[in-house]
Amino acid sequence: MGVLSDSLFRIELLLEKGGIVLWLILIASLLMWALIVERYYFLFLIYPARLRQFLGQWQQRQDRQSWYAQRIREGMVAEISVSLHRFLLLIKTLAAVLPMLGLLGTVMGMIQVFDVMTVFGTGNARGFAGGISIALITTMAGLVTALSGLYFSANLEHRVQRAIQYTSDSLRRE
Repeated sequence: MGVLSDSLFRIELLLEKGGIVLWLILIASLLMWALIVERYYFLFLIYPARLRQFLGQWQQRQDRQSWYAQRIREGMVAEISVSLHRFLLLIKTLAAVLPMLGLLGTVMGMIQVFDVMTVFGTGNARGFAGGISIALITTMAGLVTALSGLYFSANLEHRVQRAIQYTSDSLRRE
């Protein structure tokens, strides 16, 4: 229990040092990760069941060659495509916003440094440390969370494109 409480205390100190911007980065990254986990859940558990359902509907059709039947097939592929692309744009947007939030924290930290310089001059190194700490912590947090988000959003995009192609091919073969 002591290790857990010590870790939570250190996280609280880090969030305190990073200021309000670090809290914004935390909230945005938690939202991004929740959406990433949801998309993988959808891809691995819900999509296969939905594909089986569409394949069953397609196989029950007598006519699979007419113009009308092909439009129905295209509609099925489009429906799966929309459900597969859900939240991907939001994930990419959050991954793009996170470094900007880190940059905002950098600017706020440097403003704090300049405020200390204005009041105390250049002789107060301890006063500078607080602003520089905010600048570095928020920059690092924004970049690290954005990089992981970019990797997984690209991976999800690739998996979604493959799933759409597989869906289209599966409905064409039947």
